[in-house]
Amino acid sequence: MEENYILAKWLNNDLTEAELADFKANPDYEKYEKIKNYTAHLEVPDFNEEKVLEHVISHKKITSKVIPLYKNWLFKVAAVLVIGLGITFMMQNFVLQTQYAPNGKRTTFSLPDNSEVVLNAGSEIEYKKWNWDNKRCLELHGEAYFKVAKGKKFEVATDLGKVAVLGTQFNVKARKNRFDVTCFEGRVKVNYIEREVILTHGQSVTFENGKQINTTVNASKPEWLENKIAFNKENLHNILDEIQRQYNVSIEVKAKYSGELFTGKIPIDNLDVALQIIATTYHLEPNKIAPNKIIFEGK
Repeated sequence: MEENYILAKWLNNDLTEAELADFKANPDYEKYEKIKNYTAHLEVPDFNEEKVLEHVISHKKITSKVIPLYKNWLFKVAAVLVIGLGITFMMQNFVLQTQYAPNGKRTTFSLPDNSEVVLNAGSEIEYKKWNWDNKRCLELHGEAYFKVAKGKKFEVATDLGKVAVLGTQFNVKARKNRFDVTCFEGRVKVNYIEREVILTHGQSVTFENGKQINTTVNASKPEWLENKIAFNKENLHNILDEIQRQYNVSIEVKAKYSGELFTGKIPIDNLDVALQIIATTYHLEPNKIAPNKIIFEGK
């Protein structure tokens, strides 16, 4: 109730400076501001005073009723609630939808067409719910697994390339300058700069620094859904970035190491084992200086 009261005062420009400062600190303030700016452009029919006057004169005079103050207050409260519900409805349906998975976590959600999406740690997706039927497009930052509803299609856009789908299951990963797409069922069309690749069941493609790598996979879904990260010819820097996202830790390397590319799997449910695999591969020594801080040093 208090929030609706403040919202009503804000819409009427009646907030004090202190109240306005507190209101702007509200996480939803930006959404409220967008809705207010949008509704400011809505037009209403012109008010014709002469027609209104003629209408009043042509009707019998009706005895006015006195409305108690408490009823007047209830009307105001009801109006505030209606405005609040209206704004909530608009935010849920017209404002850009954002799904986010913080480091060390995953997020699962459904798109308006009931397609299922699983966001990997440190990833984000944005899409427009209200216009989904006309523009089936979402923007991905990071990595996600898609299980598309039968007969549905949409486009996944990243900073590195796009993926067009039709009734399929696939994984998209866009980190820094590396773009990976794997098809687990059906088929997908991958666009990277001026290249176009069609992937079918069991096929994977990687683009990095202009180079293309085609591989095949035997799994029925991404390894990370089973708490493992599968790497294919990746450098140590990218591997450590992924471990930091999955475990929500900070890792620093204070030693020289080979530029060998790593192909293999690393668990994301056992940090000690993950660190030992890295240490063995690159001849390093891991030292935990804090629960969430690791330093690799030379042996």
